[in-house]
Amino acid sequence: MLTFPDGDALRLLEAHGLTGTWAWNFVTDEYAWSPGLFRLLGLAPGAVRPGYHRFMSFVHPDDRAQLETGTQMMREGVFTGSTFRVIRADGAVRLLTGRSTIYVTPEGRPRAGAGVVLDMTEPEFLAASHRENQRRRRALFAQTQTWIHTLPNAPNASPVRVASWEIMSLTGVTQQAFQENWTLIFAPEERARADHEISARFAAGRPFAVEQTLALARGDRGLFRSVAVPVRGDDGRIETWATLNGRVDGPRPVPSGIVRQGLEQAVQAAHLRAARGLVGWSMADLAGASGLSLSTVRRLEEGGEGPASRSRHAAVAALRRAGIGFVVIDGDTLAVVKVR
Repeated sequence: MLTFPDGDALRLLEAHGLTGTWAWNFVTDEYAWSPGLFRLLGLAPGAVRPGYHRFMSFVHPDDRAQLETGTQMMREGVFTGSTFRVIRADGAVRLLTGRSTIYVTPEGRPRAGAGVVLDMTEPEFLAASHRENQRRRRALFAQTQTWIHTLPNAPNASPVRVASWEIMSLTGVTQQAFQENWTLIFAPEERARADHEISARFAAGRPFAVEQTLALARGDRGLFRSVAVPVRGDDGRIETWATLNGRVDGPRPVPSGIVRQGLEQAVQAAHLRAARGLVGWSMADLAGASGLSLSTVRRLEEGGEGPASRSRHAAVAALRRAGIGFVVIDGDTLAVVKVR
């Protein structure tokens, strides 16, 4: 019978972020995570110092009560195992299940624990949810240069330096370069001050706001404001830092596609036909509602009218009054929806 070589099956599952393992020595308080457990939490292996409190910071607030506290595990040797949600470092939600073993001394005192965590999230649902979340984030960023970023907390009450894709796209700084010197995103003359000021604000453990000039990838600069708020657990310790970031000066990049050319000019013959179908209108109904002739509506739906024609504006206005919405998706795609 064909079998996996020892450990290969587990390594394969871990490499794809489907499972992870942990171990905890209660006597020395040493804690270890496998690379797979880091990946389950949306982190690069070794990105944070492992610990039970750190793991609990990723557990969904509504599910924490069903898991044992670290004190219960160390003193009572209790770990029942459970299915619970975690909120990954990138904001995605996963459903995990955990199983573990508690090791005891000859006298019966708990001395160590070890366990395995499995990803139970339905893959297709997870992928669709992640894609939708990414589309929303990118659309918001493209229009406003505003974004939200969450950082895991480090033992010294400062966040783990992980660059968001928004920062990388704005500045051209790679994740590796950012982690080696996170101040590279700032204008050169502001880097020393930014490092000192922002690090001190994080160390204070209180909400704060700062404005800094970023060195943008295309060679110019932009003034951005960041608001950072510590998110604390039930024990009062900071678990993560939530940041709201946005540009407060100067020109924004001109959005691509539909936004550049104008929404109504982007409405094509196919959009008009689809919109008319959603409200159950004939071409004569659209003509009556818009004050256009039947022949004009026919030309619009056959693509015979120019994009800037008054007839097109009248037809679009009539469809909007009937409850049709024209929605831009990702800056380049126009969707037709029935809003009422």
